[in-house]
Amino acid sequence: MTSERPETTAGPESGVPPRGAVRRSLSGAARGVRAAGRGARKAGRGAGTAGHYALAQARRAARAEGAGDSGLSRLIELHAFNAAGDAAVAISLAGTLFFQVPTGEARGQVALFLGLTMLPFAIVAPLIGPFLDRFSHGRRWAVGATMAIRCFLCWVLATAVVTESGWLFPAALGCLVASKAYGVTRAAAVPRLLPPDLTLVKANARVSLAGVVGAGVSAPLAILASTFGPEWSLRYGFVVFVLATIWAIRLPEKVDASQGEGELVLTGSTDAASTGRRPRTRIPGPVAFALRANCGPRWLSGFLTMFMAFLLRDNPIGEWRPEVLLGLVIGAAGLGNTLGIAIGSVLKRINPAVTVVLALVADVAVALLAALFYGLVTLVLLGLTAGLAQSLAKLSLDSTIQREVPSRIQASAFARSDTTLQLAWVIGGFVGIAMPLMPQLGLGVAAAVLGAWAAVVLLSRRGSAAPVRT
Repeated sequence: MTSERPETTAGPESGVPPRGAVRRSLSGAARGVRAAGRGARKAGRGAGTAGHYALAQARRAARAEGAGDSGLSRLIELHAFNAAGDAAVAISLAGTLFFQVPTGEARGQVALFLGLTMLPFAIVAPLIGPFLDRFSHGRRWAVGATMAIRCFLCWVLATAVVTESGWLFPAALGCLVASKAYGVTRAAAVPRLLPPDLTLVKANARVSLAGVVGAGVSAPLAILASTFGPEWSLRYGFVVFVLATIWAIRLPEKVDASQGEGELVLTGSTDAASTGRRPRTRIPGPVAFALRANCGPRWLSGFLTMFMAFLLRDNPIGEWRPEVLLGLVIGAAGLGNTLGIAIGSVLKRINPAVTVVLALVADVAVALLAALFYGLVTLVLLGLTAGLAQSLAKLSLDSTIQREVPSRIQASAFARSDTTLQLAWVIGGFVGIAMPLMPQLGLGVAAAVLGAWAAVVLLSRRGSAAPVRT
């Protein structure tokens, strides 16, 4: 039997490609896919290698000069996680906390909750050090608690920013309080983990630099997550703070040790050995002078954070978007802070008493300049100066404490100084919220307050030469 269907012959006339051509085409496509796969694997291995190398170099830098043996490297890594989480929270709330809630309502709620934050700094902080001394592993759990609280609040905020819940402001301010409380507990931990070959100034500069790196690495990831919604950057922050909580608990046991240590007090008796309590030493004059001078730049930082957040929203400059303006000012402040850390780490000699005064005077001058010639350039310059002055003043204070305060009470001295500076920041933020949203008036008042404080600091310098009594 013969088929009636005509035979089709592969060829150019039939329109059907020859079988060999089909096989060659499929083979070429397969080779292309395999080549692309090999390229992707090589790129992945290259990225993994680069990431592993960068991580290895960062860990190597953190462990240098005996920091790995003393346990300081773990605190440095923890501070990087802390800054990374704070960056995620700040990026997420930048578009929700200040730019979506009506100005009057936002200012009232932030003022209320920021006012409540003064309570722990003014009352609880001076008592928590002696309280923790009575319990084993107290400080590690205190540091871990500041991370765990922010971990929980990030999850609450992730829901609040979507549902516009009334818990938005309490949770946001709770994150701020926990972040400031972490600064106090970390300040007391650094002297206990200090290696023999590293000074306190360099150790604090290294910890601060780790925070800058952590925030710099985390910010792009948080921005990428926020493109899917502000709640996703907060969930990313939740993961970061989970890791930070684990890192805090893994801190060396030396963080909890306080044997042989004394307590630094602002006023009162300098001996308590006979009563069975920790020996008490009155704050030395140079330390008190440096601490008073530091309160000025820290006050300005809190003032600008709150005042500019609302001012630039209601009074943008030109065609600039409020978010962009605030980002430029905050970015300039961050750059100034980084420059201050770098300068403090590089300079071999620095006169702390002169540096703290220059930092305070520079803040006064630039704040006055911004009030007289209000604009984008002067605001960026103000942010840069404020960050630089705050960083250099803090490093000078650390240097003064290291030189003037006996080692057995340095942990108490750092805790006291950081508590005072955090309180100055909160007061500055409260004034910034209460100030009318008029740029020249607000910045003029800031310059006047700083100028008056500078006069108080300079007039009090006469008592800064008091000897240390131990």
